[in-house]
Amino acid sequence: MYTFSKRLKIFAAALIIIGSALTFIGFSNSLKSLDDVKAMLANESAHHGGGHQSVDNAHDAHKLETLHDNNAHAEVSHAVSHEDEHAEHVMHQIHNRPWSAVYVAAFFFMMISLGVLAFYAIQFAAQAGWSPLLFRVMEAITYYLLPGALIVVGIAYVGGDHIFIWMQEGMTTEGHENYDKLVAGKADWLNKFWFVGRALIFIAGWSLYRFFARKFSLAQDDAEKGDIKNYKKTFRISAAFLVFFIYTESMMSWDWIMSVDPHWFSTLFGWYVFASMFVSGITVIALITIYLKSKGLLPMVNDSHIHDLAKFMFGISVFWTYLWFSQFMLIWYSNIPEEVTYFITRIEDYNLPFFGMIVMNFLFPLLLLMNSDYKRLPWFVIMAGVVILGGHYIDIFNMIMPATVGDRWFIGYPEIGAILLFAGLFIFVVFHSLSKAPLIPKGNPLIKESEHFHY
Repeated sequence: MYTFSKRLKIFAAALIIIGSALTFIGFSNSLKSLDDVKAMLANESAHHGGGHQSVDNAHDAHKLETLHDNNAHAEVSHAVSHEDEHAEHVMHQIHNRPWSAVYVAAFFFMMISLGVLAFYAIQFAAQAGWSPLLFRVMEAITYYLLPGALIVVGIAYVGGDHIFIWMQEGMTTEGHENYDKLVAGKADWLNKFWFVGRALIFIAGWSLYRFFARKFSLAQDDAEKGDIKNYKKTFRISAAFLVFFIYTESMMSWDWIMSVDPHWFSTLFGWYVFASMFVSGITVIALITIYLKSKGLLPMVNDSHIHDLAKFMFGISVFWTYLWFSQFMLIWYSNIPEEVTYFITRIEDYNLPFFGMIVMNFLFPLLLLMNSDYKRLPWFVIMAGVVILGGHYIDIFNMIMPATVGDRWFIGYPEIGAILLFAGLFIFVVFHSLSKAPLIPKGNPLIKESEHFHY
């Protein structure tokens, strides 16, 4: 039986407190007025000698210097007005940044839990014999799903106009200054009522499966020898859940991620997000399993179990790369303006995180985990796992930030604070759940096969 140590509780609480403080500072620093932003832009322009002016500002500056005709006064007024519009746009980007940072971190930790839930269901549906020793670790990680998903939806509902452009006032009202014909055409799907309604359906389905799978798992431990009816129940609901999951995960990806760019879409996007959450979830299973084994709490877990988890980390990383390249290559090659703009923005304004996450999510796992012997070394798996998790956080960062903060991104107080806050909350919830049941599901009919698993 695992005991949630006082030291780990203090560590989780410290992360939550420090993360909350940094996030608060991030929100405080974002509260800039229009005059503050104008002064900031003027300072940036002076500091860079005008070299980093936007094309529009440079054009306006050129006009201001060369106006000598009878319409000079009108041209100056237009230039000043355009500068005001640019300053207001930058002000909104700055206001959006802490909301976006919190949303990225909240989604990242929620998707880890959801990815583990899918992996758990697959193990039951496939009647896998190698993994029952890891089931309690998986169940503990999925305990975070309900609060984590509700937090994501809560952030989207409260701060939605800072994250989702279609939630802003007047987007579907013809004649309004914010009116967007394309967004208006999607109003039957992209509206707050149905956004929350669909989200609650998704969360309810995921949570119900998680609740009953956990209930039957614990009940199987107390069952008489030879009685596997609870295992069979879990097998049936797991198969049904995977069908539900395939549909809802795709729609969740459209709603919670892709709709930040309502003018862009990809038919591969649901699978792409799934690959990211799946490999992140498996990575966290491996890290927690190695931690518990180092404490002497999972003595029957051997290097073959670690090897198989590392194989999944390697294989799904390659699968993620295949989906990333398929999406990128087809859109880039076709060069349709409304599609390719998505990648142009990220390549130009997010060059380092955009290409950096490809290195972290593909090259590092490929080089670190290709060798079979290395997959059996816990410290090596931990090193690869940390890189993979960092890479997939940056992947989510790249999905959200360009649409909300443009080129005003930075890894600062709100980003670091949000990561620490939700990491602390995740650790507290997961390890609290671990302490609520024996770590070995002794009633599982395949437990002996798992205990004697060698590859």
